[in-house]
Amino acid sequence: MLNKTLMAADPEVYRLIEKETERQNQNAEMIASENFASKAVMEAMGTTLTNKYAEGLPGKRYYGGCKFVDVVEDLARDRAKSLFGADWVNVQPHSGAQANAAVYLAMMKPGDKLLGFDLSHGGHLTHGSPVNFSGILYEAHFYGVEKETGRLDMNKIRDKAKAVKPRMISIGASAYTRDFDYEAFRDIADEVGAFLWMDMAHTAGLIAAKQLNNPLPWAHVVTTTTHKTLRGPRGGMILIGRDTENTLGVVAPKSGRVKNWGEVLDGAVFPGTQGGPLMHVIAAKAVAFGEALQPDFVTYQQQVIKNAQAMGRVLTELGYELVSGGTDNHLLLIDLRNKNVTGKDAENLLGRAEITVNKNMVPFDTQSPFVTSGIRVGAPAMTTRGMKEPEFEYLARLLDKAISKPTDEAVHDSVAAEVKALCERFPLYDFISI
Repeated sequence: MLNKTLMAADPEVYRLIEKETERQNQNAEMIASENFASKAVMEAMGTTLTNKYAEGLPGKRYYGGCKFVDVVEDLARDRAKSLFGADWVNVQPHSGAQANAAVYLAMMKPGDKLLGFDLSHGGHLTHGSPVNFSGILYEAHFYGVEKETGRLDMNKIRDKAKAVKPRMISIGASAYTRDFDYEAFRDIADEVGAFLWMDMAHTAGLIAAKQLNNPLPWAHVVTTTTHKTLRGPRGGMILIGRDTENTLGVVAPKSGRVKNWGEVLDGAVFPGTQGGPLMHVIAAKAVAFGEALQPDFVTYQQQVIKNAQAMGRVLTELGYELVSGGTDNHLLLIDLRNKNVTGKDAENLLGRAEITVNKNMVPFDTQSPFVTSGIRVGAPAMTTRGMKEPEFEYLARLLDKAISKPTDEAVHDSVAAEVKALCERFPLYDFISI
């Protein structure tokens, strides 16, 4: 049950939380970047740790009374190191975007060149988009996928890097369905004298479970969110691998000591881009990392991939065009142009049928980002609820049923009823009344 103190203190907010919980319980959540945190993760976020200011790092705080939160943060860092094979970790970023901002501050100067994955081809907003600080402050150039295959061509990326000569090359995507060749990217970065940065926000859980390649041995720096496939609280993190050079070569003016990248990135987080850390969220990160270190987390991530691929097979049989022809990870990018429906319309149609997806640009899209020609569909959230291949195959058919009858409200009502019945077989949280 939700805390009755909240119900008494603010019944309006309480009722809205109840309604959102009901929506999550009765809806097929298929947005690729969403997931359901465990009860333990949510409980950690709702604790007295939210009261504590702890600017600085464990053992080096600007406030007193940090002896217990220091242990919490050290626990989160140590678990993250074990999970990803990292040598250094900062768990303080409030979000993935803030983790990325700290990387830019530490490794680039305004006006420096960035070579990133084009947002319209599956990349990420903070990798040079002109409407984002990364595209405003830095000279952004882009690589993308091939029109024929929907995949990256490393030879063309090498040619682009040699022509641009960027200060940094970024990897990472919000809608790319294939794994990355980090060794090849590092080879390119070394050839042109660039830093290599991987933003693994979408695939961190799959990487932690060793279902996808690990960027830590190859990238100079790695960032991630802690939700999405990692299934923790909303937040960010920065990591450095054990097998990459960690020496910056900049001499600290007072001590004469040579700084390393960890020190520089720590400073770029605080005081560089944010103030006090959210200690209740860091506690929840520690809980989530502990969960991810358990054997059943690997089983979960294996099932995520199986479910995404099962759904992809059925959608292909039903005549849908999948960008790159399928998936190696947790998501599908569906090009709807052969179905004569836009991404925006499909998102709305499926929303009425209680299936939540997001409109998404596809490579070489002819529609605007507000309309798009595709949708992005993900498996993490419904896999968390316990669904497997048969349920995802069923969901694929329900998705098709709703899209194929865009003006038939009776069909949409029927699909919504089927979705609700399916969700009732896999209840989300049994401790919250709805």
